[in-house]
Amino acid sequence: MSPYCRLAFFAFLFASIQLATFINASAADSASRPNVLMICIDDLKPTIGCYGDPVAITPHIDRLAGRGVRFENAYCNQAVCSPSRNSLMTGLRPQTIGVYDLPTHFRLAAPDAVTMTQHFIAGGYHAAGLGKIYHVGHGNIDDKASWSEPWWKPSMPSYRLESSIAAYTVDGNGKRRGPPTERADVSDDDYSDGQIAIEAMKRLNQLSQDNDQPFFLAVGFLKPHLPFVAPEKYWAAYDPDQLPMPEVLNRPKDAPDYAGQAGGELRNYSGMKEQWPVDQAMTRHLIHGYYAATSYVDAQIGRVLDELDRLQLTDNTLVVLWGDHGWHLGDHGMWCKHTNYEQAARIPVIVAGPNVDVGKPSPALIETVDIYPTLAELAGLPKPSGLDGTSFAASTADASQPARPHVTHVYPRGSRLGRAIRDNRYRMVQWKPIGAPDAEAEIELYDYENDPLETVNVAAKHPEIVQAMLDLLKLQGEAKPQFVKSKSSKASKNVSGNTSSKAPKKEVDRAEAFRKRDADQDGFLTLEEFLSRQPDPEEAPKRFPKFDRNSDGKLSLEEYVKSGK
Repeated sequence: MSPYCRLAFFAFLFASIQLATFINASAADSASRPNVLMICIDDLKPTIGCYGDPVAITPHIDRLAGRGVRFENAYCNQAVCSPSRNSLMTGLRPQTIGVYDLPTHFRLAAPDAVTMTQHFIAGGYHAAGLGKIYHVGHGNIDDKASWSEPWWKPSMPSYRLESSIAAYTVDGNGKRRGPPTERADVSDDDYSDGQIAIEAMKRLNQLSQDNDQPFFLAVGFLKPHLPFVAPEKYWAAYDPDQLPMPEVLNRPKDAPDYAGQAGGELRNYSGMKEQWPVDQAMTRHLIHGYYAATSYVDAQIGRVLDELDRLQLTDNTLVVLWGDHGWHLGDHGMWCKHTNYEQAARIPVIVAGPNVDVGKPSPALIETVDIYPTLAELAGLPKPSGLDGTSFAASTADASQPARPHVTHVYPRGSRLGRAIRDNRYRMVQWKPIGAPDAEAEIELYDYENDPLETVNVAAKHPEIVQAMLDLLKLQGEAKPQFVKSKSSKASKNVSGNTSSKAPKKEVDRAEAFRKRDADQDGFLTLEEFLSRQPDPEEAPKRFPKFDRNSDGKLSLEEYVKSGK
């Protein structure tokens, strides 16, 4: 062999050894990383035993908190399903993405976003999603790029009783709705969350077989989201007379009328419009249903945690439990989410696993967007870039450590966006159209030290506090307006009063008109909403079926904007 050939051979051999060593080291590094089990719960506020609720029967969530850190001051980024879940998965706030509604897929506005599970997949993880992780419905879809295998959802009816099915009516959006509650003597597995628990246990068994690849399993439970359905035993566990009733029944004094909401989501369920406003007896029944549904989902979470223990995965698995937003249970005379108030914005977050403090409450202020970078750091992955979220990993290792000095969240009302900032004592909300000067804004300010139930807006009494919080809010820059996809172009366009995307003025005006008519802020116009403030009430009803291109009995923003002349 010539000297050149020998040199080339040894160079090739050395390179091969280096490559093999790198691959083996990477595989070993990946295999040594902790698994991740992320449990997402729909509409769960901190009505949980470990959060100090003396009535709630939640032994399994309490058990998880007993071996991890319970975050007492965690907040969603918008109190509605889709934007909140977008924030969880992208680490970006709604005002950064430009999506505040249910129908718009986040990829239209942020096509290059690297989701949390994409980041973990790039780090050598196998990622699987079950149940409700992204909001799928109202025209929205899952995100295939976020998973290593197809996303799975259960196929179960919402109700089990014939009386519930017979009570179906068509709501104002043209959707068939049953009653708001069901109390059926059935097994846990007769509802969707029981099936989600079964599938989660099955996946844990499958994923545990591969010792060379860590997993990220996202499990999304549906209850206690409406309708409040749960097997009889969970209803029977509560004495209705012992349930907490709302202490404050009126809207906050001196707050803008539009800052609250009218419970449109609940009113859509059969029989509720006839019982509106909700009396004390129905209030107690609905609260009973919410607690029963919470205990039901707690039991399903317990089944998954038991399987994690049985498979001996617990010691090497990061478990994070997250509620997507809170829920008004009659407080301030309000029901459902859809506000910037404490009952809608505050959420439960629990983190347990390797190197996590045990059984401690944390006072740290955190937002939903912070979960993505935190899990990445705890798993030993590279720090993701370009996120709004910041890691609170230090607060998981030592629960006494602080995180953010304040949190922010938003909620839209017609043409206005309410941008909220909350610290340990105050919440300030600035309401104004996106892009409008600050001088046009209306302000709310609540002092939770002296007024924990938000009874009075004290903004006028504390201008210096308002200004300090406005200055902090300005550091984030102006919020993006809601994205609307133009049919005439493959590109998505920003439609608002500030048309940096050069959207036609007609589209801008009609988008604003849509938001003003969308009274319940669900992203659609019913016939009743469509007819409000029409200049030609006799002719307007004839236009509705023409605008309703897919004949589903309601108008999306795109249908309304594109159909008008």
